[in-house]
Amino acid sequence: MSLSLILPFSLFLLLLLLLSAAPPSSAQSQNFSSLTASNSPWLPTQDRLLLSLNSVFAAGFRPSPSDAYTFSVWYYNISQTAVVWSVRAQLGSSATLSITAAGQLVLTNGSSSRNLWPSNANASQASSARLVLSDDGNLIFADVWESFNFPTDTFLPNQIMNGTNLTSPNGRFSFKSNQLLFNNTESYWTAPNGNAFEKLNETGLIVQESGGAIYSADFGESWLRRVSLGNDGNLRLYSYRPGLGKWTMVWQSIPELCKIHGTCGSNSICMSDGGNSTHCVCPPGFQAASTENYECKRKIPFTDLAKTKFIQLDYVNFSGGSNQTDLVARNFSDCQAQCLTKSNCLGFMFNYDGTGYCVLQLDRLLYGYWSPGTATANAMFLRVDNAETDKTTFTGLTSVLETTCPVTISLPQPPQESSTTTRMIAIICTLFAAELISGIAFFWAFLKKYIKYRNMAQTLGLELLPAGGPKRFTYAEIKAATNGFADLIGKGGFGDVYKGELSDKRVVAVKCLKSVAGGDAEFWAEVTIIARMHHLNLVRLWGFCAEKGQRILVYEYVPNGSLDKYLFQSRRSVDEEEMGEVVGQRKPVLDWSIRYRIALGVARAIAYLHEECLEWVLHCDIKPENILLGDDFCPKISDFGLAKLRKKEDMVSMSRIRGTRGYMAPEWAKTDQITPKADVYSFGMVLLEIVSGVRNFEMQGSLVESADWYFPGWAFDKVFKEMKVEDILDCQIKHAYDDKVHFKLVDRMVKTAMWCLQDRPELRPSMGKVAKMIEGTVEIMEPKKPTIFYLGDE
Repeated sequence: MSLSLILPFSLFLLLLLLLSAAPPSSAQSQNFSSLTASNSPWLPTQDRLLLSLNSVFAAGFRPSPSDAYTFSVWYYNISQTAVVWSVRAQLGSSATLSITAAGQLVLTNGSSSRNLWPSNANASQASSARLVLSDDGNLIFADVWESFNFPTDTFLPNQIMNGTNLTSPNGRFSFKSNQLLFNNTESYWTAPNGNAFEKLNETGLIVQESGGAIYSADFGESWLRRVSLGNDGNLRLYSYRPGLGKWTMVWQSIPELCKIHGTCGSNSICMSDGGNSTHCVCPPGFQAASTENYECKRKIPFTDLAKTKFIQLDYVNFSGGSNQTDLVARNFSDCQAQCLTKSNCLGFMFNYDGTGYCVLQLDRLLYGYWSPGTATANAMFLRVDNAETDKTTFTGLTSVLETTCPVTISLPQPPQESSTTTRMIAIICTLFAAELISGIAFFWAFLKKYIKYRNMAQTLGLELLPAGGPKRFTYAEIKAATNGFADLIGKGGFGDVYKGELSDKRVVAVKCLKSVAGGDAEFWAEVTIIARMHHLNLVRLWGFCAEKGQRILVYEYVPNGSLDKYLFQSRRSVDEEEMGEVVGQRKPVLDWSIRYRIALGVARAIAYLHEECLEWVLHCDIKPENILLGDDFCPKISDFGLAKLRKKEDMVSMSRIRGTRGYMAPEWAKTDQITPKADVYSFGMVLLEIVSGVRNFEMQGSLVESADWYFPGWAFDKVFKEMKVEDILDCQIKHAYDDKVHFKLVDRMVKTAMWCLQDRPELRPSMGKVAKMIEGTVEIMEPKKPTIFYLGDE
């Protein structure tokens, strides 16, 4: 055989050997940058991925439950995969995605010939028919179709939102322009200012039309981000930090999940733990009808509308759409009467604040939820049959507002008619004589009292006393009530406090003031102002005494004592043991929800003093010792308004500073005018102590010198620089801290405290805004680190 014949034959054998050794192309696992007619069809079993050029996003067939597949787009190569777009159809292993020779993108499920692609995607020219995935996660086919125009449940950064809608995976909820809808019809949330969403930036900014914007909690950093509508109906913004290795929620439309329509069925009430979990319960008089839809039904149906009654449910609200009728009622009885006149009225809501707010619930009870964040004077009254024996399980603080007692008065029946004229005359004369004698006796008693109090008023210079003022006690009454001032329950900068019992069996706290300037008339005027301050979270002033050189105030008695005994009891027990004192029974440890309620109640009370009183009132001494706790741990501020009875020189004396060191704002050390922002600073320090459970002047683990120690600065570094929020939590309940349940509460409290503790007064928010920041009704910007350098500024 010639050499010219051997060489081609050898090359042919070598080529055949290489082809036989290579595996079939369909069995290879490969990633590619575009899908064309030449490399289609694409099968789920081929294990192929369509990658963006920057390898941030991937598209392909993803396994789903029940041995099915979905064609989706997701973030690629991160620890927690997040699907951002998908074809909402269950596909089998024989499904195919292909580009036909005519330039059409076709997704079929096995033998089915129907095209399952979301919209008709047909290229104008077959040569340009190509499916690619852009660097921002947009799936594009031949410039005629793109996934950004057909979003499912997620928006990505730089994706145009306005004009496109989101639908939750379960199909129950949708987001359109600026509203969240239930069943595509009922709106339960509207964007701030009603402005539509336009796009999301990589820095965590949601841009709205007309110049509006929503900022994430980590605004300013460039992370992987997405806005998704979950199956629970809440719209959330997530960011992915590579260091944490997980998606973190940095904004959500509705902090209180129970306010989302459809969370529970008809007649049921949604309960929330303050986190991301809810459960449904039936109100009194109802029982579960369906566990799947969380619906309830009546135990005893109405048989006679005239034989019905109402059960009070505090903190319960039904927002039932078309079945809700808003009215203006003169009083509670009027609102109840309007419900009783309607056969389809199932209950009513009434507000005790004097506005006449009355809402009738007709036909059905929908979207009920329990929330202590609602107005404390608001209650739901559920209509049930008279035979119903269930008692209310929803009790709150509205019972405090019940200040009147029903009194039943019965009159004797008139005597039988008599024909004897003499008897009638005798009866009339007897009644006339009795009335005349009674009138003379009452007039004489009144005259004696009038002369007595007139002489007293003339002596004290109080001839013109304002009406409706507090009760004036004599010194003898105070001494008898306190058993000679025997039971001392507290000491403070304004005086000592004793426990006592009045003649009407009311238990009171008696404060004997010291260093009070001014005469009796001025003291009466100041006390009258304090007594007119009515708020759920303020200790009620019942009376006073100004006699024998004494200045005494009589307050309601708050049984659970002051907040410091609960926050710092571990340190307090150590101090008592070192001093040889007998350690009493330890107080219960306050959980996170109670601490949040205490912080919110105190903020609302201070905001009331600053912004809602007829006169501007500064507390000037906010600290845990002046925050008392009631039976249900409802916070009540004491010693408010007493700063009006003292001079500024007394309050800024060295002894005063030592008494409450760490709580006074920096401007107290200067000659500047004191504003409400001084109280804001003190509240911020108390709020930080509520979270940490330690005094602000007790050094924690730190390398700085004791002279340079500053508690807010240490807490700021731990939370916002080292990202170790657990290091500042109260060690008594640190084990109970759950990042999913308590993160939002603690995060709002810490951020609010940092804003309150800014060194310059103008940087601190007002107390009204502070209350809203704790409630979560306003967005909280990232705070600056608090310092004490303001003292050296000139």
